[in-house]
Amino acid sequence: MPPFDPEKRDPLTDFERREITLMGKTKRVYVAGKGPAVIVMSEMPGISPYVARFARWVCDAGFTVYMPSLFGRDGVMPGVPGTMVTLARTCISREFRAFAANASSPVTRWLRALAAHAHSECGGHGVGAIGMCFTGNFALNMMLEKSVIAPVLSQPSLPMNDAAGLAIDPEELARVKQRLEDDDLTVRAYRFEGDTFCPAAKFAAYENALGDRFVGTVLPDSAANPDAPLKTPHSVVTLHLIDEAGQPTVQARDEILGFFRARLIDGV
Repeated sequence: MPPFDPEKRDPLTDFERREITLMGKTKRVYVAGKGPAVIVMSEMPGISPYVARFARWVCDAGFTVYMPSLFGRDGVMPGVPGTMVTLARTCISREFRAFAANASSPVTRWLRALAAHAHSECGGHGVGAIGMCFTGNFALNMMLEKSVIAPVLSQPSLPMNDAAGLAIDPEELARVKQRLEDDDLTVRAYRFEGDTFCPAAKFAAYENALGDRFVGTVLPDSAANPDAPLKTPHSVVTLHLIDEAGQPTVQARDEILGFFRARLIDGV
């Protein structure tokens, strides 16, 4: 793994940069690693050095990462000039429904196609997927693609104006729930206790909808990196992760990697 320097832009040169066309739409996707596929979806404002670091950990754990560029500038730090413009543009984009409860973002259809494409290239028992913050719930929507068997929701924050809302169409949610039962699958999710972007009401709504198929982990605010530029504890495996042995955020990261390994490699 390249040395991590959060003060510098990440050139992402260790990833293969592909332009992948699916369903008539072309998106840039960064690909690296070997093994079963894991789709890594970035938080706002895009593929930051922190998101890329997490993707490299996934590669090092024995997986092929597919990291689509969905918004923002690739490789730049959170908080750089233009962040609010990226957020505003994404919120009004037709691909995202940032303020709509009980509605799925259209971009999840493309992401499901990406999962099927990745599975055809990499093989294995199936595909893993992790969304973060703005994309946090997308891994749940992606379960409508049969290859997705290891979904992780990291601090899912949509819809932005409804703390207890779920950003998925009710009919799609019913199909996902049925698939969880039929295929004996679970959904993993993570948040910090005091996160105002992904509050307790959000996890309660997921638990109410999915029952014991939803496995939520809540980390204490004290586990968040106090030196992160965003002071509100939020980004579990990226911005607020403390990269030291024994830290709760590192334990969460390793649990996610173990979840991917159990489902995609061991077939458990």
